[in-house]
Amino acid sequence: MNRSMPSADLVLDGRSLTIEEVVSVARPAEQVALRLSDGAADAMKSSLDLKHELMAQRIPIYGVTTGFGDSCVRQIAPEKAWDLQRNLVLYHLNGVGPTATPEVARASMLIRANSLARGVSAIRPGTVELLLRLVERDVLPLIPERGSLGASGDLVPLCYLAAALIGEGDVAHRGTVRPVADALAEEGLEPVRLEPKEGLSLINGTSFTAAFAALATADAEELAFVADLATAMSCEALLGNASHFHPFVHDSKPHPGQGHSAGLVRTLLAGSTLTTSYEEILLRREPLRERGYVRLDHRIQDKYSIRCAPHVTGVLRDTLSWVRPWVTTEINSATDNPLFDGELGALHHGGNFYAGHLGQAMDSLKVAVANIADLLDRQLELIVDEKFNNGLTPNLVSPTAPDDARAGLNHGFKGMQIACSAVTAEALKMAAPATVFSRSTEAHNQDKVSMGTIAARDARTVVELTRSVAAIHLIALAQAIDLRGVEKASPAVRRVHAAIRAVSPFVDGDRRLDLDVEAVAGLIRTGALRRAAGVAAPSDPAPVA
Repeated sequence: MNRSMPSADLVLDGRSLTIEEVVSVARPAEQVALRLSDGAADAMKSSLDLKHELMAQRIPIYGVTTGFGDSCVRQIAPEKAWDLQRNLVLYHLNGVGPTATPEVARASMLIRANSLARGVSAIRPGTVELLLRLVERDVLPLIPERGSLGASGDLVPLCYLAAALIGEGDVAHRGTVRPVADALAEEGLEPVRLEPKEGLSLINGTSFTAAFAALATADAEELAFVADLATAMSCEALLGNASHFHPFVHDSKPHPGQGHSAGLVRTLLAGSTLTTSYEEILLRREPLRERGYVRLDHRIQDKYSIRCAPHVTGVLRDTLSWVRPWVTTEINSATDNPLFDGELGALHHGGNFYAGHLGQAMDSLKVAVANIADLLDRQLELIVDEKFNNGLTPNLVSPTAPDDARAGLNHGFKGMQIACSAVTAEALKMAAPATVFSRSTEAHNQDKVSMGTIAARDARTVVELTRSVAAIHLIALAQAIDLRGVEKASPAVRRVHAAIRAVSPFVDGDRRLDLDVEAVAGLIRTGALRRAAGVAAPSDPAPVA
């Protein structure tokens, strides 16, 4: 994070963090100053006082004066409880697989701090403030993606976050990997010695899973828009029948997401002279009169990937309508164990570390998003295939005269379709549910686990793959609109076309297109295409009480 960026403040209270705020910290466009609210700090101190009072009674408190998991029957003296927390962190530093991206690390740190800000986890405000300083100074733990069951929370991944706070191991400091002790020293920060319960407070939660979930949710919302945009552009490219999106049709099957998508396609097509309607087809047809049969010159119904597109994208929109509040609730929850009620002086043992809601949400989201990839891949086939594209050139090659020296040499979007099919297949393969693969582990103490972390990581990957499919399809659609005549397209599509053309020029001859795909995927990810079309971003629901 560049310190020269303009600054914004974000105050954490454990109850009102939004998905948009998670994204803004994970993908910073400006320096964000992070701090705990006064109410959060007071609640945290109250739970600390209760913890110290209970420890003085020398009673067994899970993870504070007992061992962890199945070892909860082994009580230790309070004097040994400090060393227990450090050992907890060290013996979980065994993650494998690729390192999570910086945006996932930032999101995990922010969500963990917000969870602890609810004030029931018996952790010092100063320990959480150090975590926030690391986010601000771009000192990011190197977190392996694999190793969490999604219950008892994200123990293994979040241990790398805790390790950074105690000065253990390496971090990425402004993009450079170096020992965390060196990064802390350069930033003028001191590592902490974990108090009893603080190690458990840091690692025994769903924040790593929630980071993937929050980012995937935000990105899936952009894909819902892009799917409707691609449907509108496909309808124009194929000289299709816009009557399929008539309000009467979708009011007759009033799923909210379906109606929203159909309405957005209508809006995006407003002013187009490329599309037709059922009424126009009737006017142009050759009358049947007294004959028993006549072949129509124009299909009165388009293929399913156009006509039924709102029924596909609508499923994603309606899935997001409940996924978003579930994820928002999770990032504003205390997800560790045990929990301390400082106000009433009560200690509670439970299982809020179980990521069942996140797992179910992400398994459902990845199915809905994978279906978008399949939809767009089918639309692309109609656009590039001369058997179906209603007079466009084969594979959208730039037109050439038969006697042109380049005639027959170019293959246009043939390779792009092959890549799109491969990426789509991978997205579909990854849509299988993860949450049904619960495994009993840890001496049969963790005998039912959520697998939510794997589901959320899969959802992230399916979203990324689908974004690549969408980028390929949109580049092909821009080519098709050029071949039809940009001036005939709707005003919204012309603006989107211009945004695509700013990073991906017209393909007038065979050339590499991988960089174009990357650039257009960036336009999707940042919402640039949505803004070009003049479509508002989804709003966050009301804060969770």
